[in-house]
Amino acid sequence: MAKTIGVIIDFLNDDYRRQLEKAGAKHGYAVRFYPDSASAVGNANDCEILFGHCSQKVIASAESLKWFCCCWAGVDQFCRDGLFVNDDCLLSNSSGAYGLTISEHLIMVALMLLRRQPEYTEIIREGGWSVLGGGIRSLHGSRITVLGAGDIGTEFARRAKAFGPARITGVRRSAKSGDPAFDEVCTVDELDALLPRTDLLVMALPNTAGTANILDARRMALLSEGAYVINVGRGTAVDQDALIAALDSGHLAGAALDVVVPEPLPADHPLRRAKNLLLTPHVAGNMTLRYTQQRSVDMFLEDLDNFTAGKPLTHAVDRSRGY
Repeated sequence: MAKTIGVIIDFLNDDYRRQLEKAGAKHGYAVRFYPDSASAVGNANDCEILFGHCSQKVIASAESLKWFCCCWAGVDQFCRDGLFVNDDCLLSNSSGAYGLTISEHLIMVALMLLRRQPEYTEIIREGGWSVLGGGIRSLHGSRITVLGAGDIGTEFARRAKAFGPARITGVRRSAKSGDPAFDEVCTVDELDALLPRTDLLVMALPNTAGTANILDARRMALLSEGAYVINVGRGTAVDQDALIAALDSGHLAGAALDVVVPEPLPADHPLRRAKNLLLTPHVAGNMTLRYTQQRSVDMFLEDLDNFTAGKPLTHAVDRSRGY
């Protein structure tokens, strides 16, 4: 009897189906496709491998699971103790598939903020037709700090550098090596010293104990007057009440959040009324680009070769660290 791979991906088409079935057959696996997580709960007990957008309920009910390859980059919800029936179950993610699409989102909102688009939108909406005093700003010559210098942060830095001279500093948990797009790479311990010389703070962090509330009121006060903040990592990284206060007071010139707490954001939440704040409903990544979809499949197939050969997974997640 063939071993089974369970697949739950919301971007499934005939091409991806063929790729997955061919790879499964190569390694002696039958591939079973589920339309969604609800249909897989209680019906994936014999799956040795799961790939895709699985709910925690699917994972908790998969008694034979040895490896879960998640299509998301952030997998903190799958790192809690006791979730997996088999404590030795491997976990991998698709970190590396989202750099292109999220970096384009970052460039978009950075330019909108720097060119004061939120303010002009309000003027036009209210019937006005005037030019704001004080001019606009540019990525050219900006001092940019990228908090989270992984795939997403690096892809953003490369694109921001193409706009002309800018001082771009990457911030990582420990390692000081980085892509040439960064003028320097520092550790989180050096963050406080970097903030006063930051015009644009870009955040692309996973949700871990070490990143929770990393941008609090104290650190917002350290940012240079008129700085901008963009967050595409996890909403837990920002003290939202402090952000509202910093925006409304004018200390921060603007911000853009693609991630918030909670999601979805209630209709009456104070963030919706904050000054010069761009909000998007967690859409910077997703699987809307064909590139992201194919890259996610390719990463799974790469690690399927590794898994069946008894080699370490290239895209493995350390569940104790959350990434």
